[in-house]
Amino acid sequence: MAIFGLWVVNKAGGLVYQRNFADGLAQLTSNEYLVLAGTLHGIHAITSRLSPIGFSSGAQVIEGESFKMTIFLTVTGTKFVLLTSLSETAAESVLQKIYEAYADAVMKNPFYTPEMPIRSDGFDTRIIALVGTGQ
Repeated sequence: MAIFGLWVVNKAGGLVYQRNFADGLAQLTSNEYLVLAGTLHGIHAITSRLSPIGFSSGAQVIEGESFKMTIFLTVTGTKFVLLTSLSETAAESVLQKIYEAYADAVMKNPFYTPEMPIRSDGFDTRIIALVGTGQ
């Protein structure tokens, strides 16, 4: 059971925060992470429109052969994406705690501009306390 990484994607599809916690994911450049976040944003938008039962908030879990992405969508459209091992069962509760840390450490900061990259030592500290090394 491992947590590999965290992405925060703004409502326009821009990557505003990215952090790796454990080995296991390919090492990518900043530009590659930006492209992946934008692609995920598009996939999420498509899946929200494809629901056969009407309204849908979009994909919540995307599984690969060796990892899964759990997506938490806020009411403002910000997406929190946790990349974990397939055996990780607590991803939703971890994402909820990460969202609470975001609300406290980032959104309550009077110097933070919404939708811009997150550069907050307080947020980083809380994320590391929640996730640790991810192993």
